[in-house]
Amino acid sequence: MAGSFFGTDGIRGRTSLEDVDENEAIRHIEERRTLTPAFMRLVGEALSYTQPDLPGTGNAVVIGWDRRPHNSALVTALTLGLRLTGCRVIHIGECATPTLHHAVLAFEARAGCMITASHNPVTDSGIKVFNAYGYKSSRAYEDEVSRTIRQLAEEDREVDQPDREALKSPDEAHLSWAATAHQAWLKRRWDDFTACFGPWSGQATSVVAPNLLVDGANGFASTWLVDFLKLQGVACSRVASPSGVLNDGCGAGDFSPTQTWTYEEAKASSHAMLRRLEPAPPGQLVGAALDGDGDRCLFIESTENGFAIVDGDAMGAMLLNASPDTPWAFAASIESDVGLFAHAKAINSGTTCIETAVGDRWLSFALRPKDEGWLKGQTMPACCGIEDSGHVVLPSLHPGKEEKWGLVGDGAATLCAVLLARSNTDGVFERGWKRRVSIANSHRARWHRGSDVFATTLETVETAMTRLGLEVQQRLIDGEKDLLLVHGTSPDGVASFGVRNSGTQAKTSLSVRLSQGVEPAPFMQMLDEVYASLADELTAS
Repeated sequence: MAGSFFGTDGIRGRTSLEDVDENEAIRHIEERRTLTPAFMRLVGEALSYTQPDLPGTGNAVVIGWDRRPHNSALVTALTLGLRLTGCRVIHIGECATPTLHHAVLAFEARAGCMITASHNPVTDSGIKVFNAYGYKSSRAYEDEVSRTIRQLAEEDREVDQPDREALKSPDEAHLSWAATAHQAWLKRRWDDFTACFGPWSGQATSVVAPNLLVDGANGFASTWLVDFLKLQGVACSRVASPSGVLNDGCGAGDFSPTQTWTYEEAKASSHAMLRRLEPAPPGQLVGAALDGDGDRCLFIESTENGFAIVDGDAMGAMLLNASPDTPWAFAASIESDVGLFAHAKAINSGTTCIETAVGDRWLSFALRPKDEGWLKGQTMPACCGIEDSGHVVLPSLHPGKEEKWGLVGDGAATLCAVLLARSNTDGVFERGWKRRVSIANSHRARWHRGSDVFATTLETVETAMTRLGLEVQQRLIDGEKDLLLVHGTSPDGVASFGVRNSGTQAKTSLSVRLSQGVEPAPFMQMLDEVYASLADELTAS
């Protein structure tokens, strides 16, 4: 049975403006990972016909996009597909992915579409879909959209050229709305974060560099975020690569959560921010980088001999440390530090901890109320979800509807929240050890829960961890149906071994996570052995 076109976070692929028929467009995305206007028209029609998990009223759909060369053609095709099937289409122009979340609520739309491929190279693009509550689409919805796309491609639905040309344009265009609206929204969130974590005092206490470098990946936030931060009292400077191209030698997309550099390595780097960093007292925040579509953020801190990434796990610890009297609903993905939940409980025993699948949508799904979808309260609810990649999901007040809060991952808002938290506390927690490796160019279809290689790998991992004195348990996580996740406990601590297919690239990832007190050496050996075995199985022609 043909599968979903959607990966971990929407649909992504290389872009081509080649004029192909709809069946060929489907083959392009499945066999060549290539996105065409013909396919985007199909997506538009299918979205119109499919009911979201949390439906809204009316027929308006908001579309925004980032700075990619083929996005104009993809937006036009998507608009055509939506309007052909009776939707009222609103364009808000260039924006960040979280801006699209805000626009869906502000325009009271039934859905939203963000045309982006996030941190992928500028030669890629894609689509992320939001429901009427501003949450990213569910797996069930995406599966239904994918089935509808295939059905539509088999039908005769030709449209006269005059009608086609007329329907390519939106019903409404508010192309200057995004920048003004996002800044006003962020100011409200700055005030909410201040009430929760304390006022800004970071540079006065030397925990943040006297001139924080801010890298917007040559994306939407590059045009206004530094000026916004300066108005809040943060001394900072904009960093951008000379090419001016989205994600080109800039942004968070080039960083991994455990990355470090010596002073010499940073100066020799091709990354625009790293080249500009100067030595500073250890632990001082010296830089912050967003990804291309602005939904995640990673910080850089100084070390004894260079610099290191401050990942989502450390940022989550900072937020919890800054509000020790508050019991949080706290979610973290299966790739986060296994010591993080123990840290959260140690700060406040009333904190609820939830482990989720990879992808910030699963953080929101785990934290949101299951009935209506809104969090309620006069002040910001104590909910936070993090991924080590820099996705941080926090509550945001519904525009115009007091006491109703949604959940959204916004790199600019993450930057603000962490600056405020760090200026009022430290970011220390007892970090564990983790290692992640990927099998490139894997045949992902070979790795699934019903396969022989899955069963063999599970037996190997469980046997090896049992021999190391661990009490093992296989865990099932909503949203990761083909995930192998074995969790082990012993008097020395906790160990976790995972294998999962990437949802955005042709690779299969293996990870080991250990709490403090667990010796890494035997797990490194196990990781190497499982990697070698799986690489043979998943890459063989």
